[in-house]
Amino acid sequence: MGLTNNDIFKKLRVAHQLKDTDIVEICALVDFRVSKSEINAFFRNESHPKYIECGDQILRNFLNGLIIHLRGPMPKKQDKK
Repeated sequence: MGLTNNDIFKKLRVAHQLKDTDIVEICALVDFRVSKSEINAFFRNESHPKYIECGDQILRNFLNGLIIHLRGPMPKKQDKK
């Protein structure tokens, strides 16, 4: 049994010491809107009635936003003339 998207999300949150507001801001860097209540649902216990499974799209957008958050935006490519 491998890691789920929720497990990966939890581990990244702890490793980078992120709060819910930080995660909302990181997702906004890639124009992906997510609410604090949705984020809380990802970090709940699987047996909790309000638990939501983290989808690939949410994790992908968070990871792309985290790259921008940590490294800064990607520099624009210059035309070779």
